[in-house]
Amino acid sequence: MHLLKWLYPGMKFKRWLVLFSAGVMLVSLGLALVFNYKYLDAIEEAIFQAVYLWKGTYDYSITTVIGILVVALGAVLMLAATRYVIRSVIMVLLPDNSERLVDIIYEKRRLGKGPNVTVVGGGHGLSVLLRGIKAATSNVTAVVTVADDGGSSGRLREEFGIIPPGDLRNCLVALADTEPLMEKLFQYRFKGESELAGHSFGNLFIAAMNEVTGDMEQALRESSKVLAVKGQVLPASKDHVRLDAIMEDGTVVEGESQIPEVHKKIHRVRLFPEQVQPVQSALDALTNADAIILGPGSLYTSIMPNLLVDGVAEAIRKSKAIKIYICNVMSQPGETDGYTASMHAKAIIDHGGKGIIDYMLVNDSPISPEMQDYYAAKGAYPVEVDEDAINALGVGFVKADIINEKELIRHDPDKLSKAVMNMVYHLQPSALKKYEIK
Repeated sequence: MHLLKWLYPGMKFKRWLVLFSAGVMLVSLGLALVFNYKYLDAIEEAIFQAVYLWKGTYDYSITTVIGILVVALGAVLMLAATRYVIRSVIMVLLPDNSERLVDIIYEKRRLGKGPNVTVVGGGHGLSVLLRGIKAATSNVTAVVTVADDGGSSGRLREEFGIIPPGDLRNCLVALADTEPLMEKLFQYRFKGESELAGHSFGNLFIAAMNEVTGDMEQALRESSKVLAVKGQVLPASKDHVRLDAIMEDGTVVEGESQIPEVHKKIHRVRLFPEQVQPVQSALDALTNADAIILGPGSLYTSIMPNLLVDGVAEAIRKSKAIKIYICNVMSQPGETDGYTASMHAKAIIDHGGKGIIDYMLVNDSPISPEMQDYYAAKGAYPVEVDEDAINALGVGFVKADIINEKELIRHDPDKLSKAVMNMVYHLQPSALKKYEIK
């Protein structure tokens, strides 16, 4: 019965079906003439009479030539009918992008063959990487921290008892293949003095979708459909957690947003409660990945919370994927003051275990004196790449230009993804080298 629906009035399909059928019949007739099928005597006699009256003689090869011409005409009709059938369907499904159909199909096929990449982290750094990586593969999974307790995310977390949606929203938007207006809508933040002030529309949308579906993982899947997301976004856990920091002086700071405010040296971070249930889909993505990327992002408040969820660090260590840590370009006041590149890596190894990093990706593009002065006034400085200390950790590293300085020092999505994908394609964890890889 479903096939009969194509014959409904107004479908603009029947005419092309008839044309295609006519083309098939002509091709069949032409092939029969070419091969002198014995049941076509009447047709061949008609051709003989017509040619004889015209030329006065008859060459039997003329039947073959006519047959070839009939085949060609039938093939043209079939191709034309096929083209108009496809165009009729596409004009309904993609009225604004019908001319880009071939490009869209090619892009989806090419990206679908890309490596399975799982990125782990949170904050704006993770979304920057995702914006670039989606142009290299659509097989990308973002495993996102759920320890954020500030701003709109913190308020929704307390009011509705949900995991914070802010970092999840940023990752969805970063992986989206949709209109710019939809991206602006999801990132729009309400102003004024009302209870909505400070909330982003995307956070409210995810919170509402969670209420409708009853599950945050399902809410993210449905939100991904709205934004035409390439890949998937998953929380590391669906549990309500708090990030605490144990400082070098023994004091404990509770809450992710409070940790950078005390300006003390961090000894270690932990989750409360200590036993946190992971999302199984996130563990599966780590296990099946060809590459696992940590960062970029705040070392203790964006990357570490994921590693503290039960089973996540273990899944990374046991995975056969190449494991890459993208080191921050600048130190973060109140969190990584005075940290070198090796100190960033050592902190991750201390929390996640040996074997959690195969390679580091570090910036080698010079930072202008003006920009250094700007950041120094805020207490942030370029992260020193101490090569020997990195090697001593048993970690390889790659230097690359991965930043831009348009307004602030930020990772550049295109440069960063290009450097990461070069590492994914050309480096293997079994062939680690404890020196700089050019």
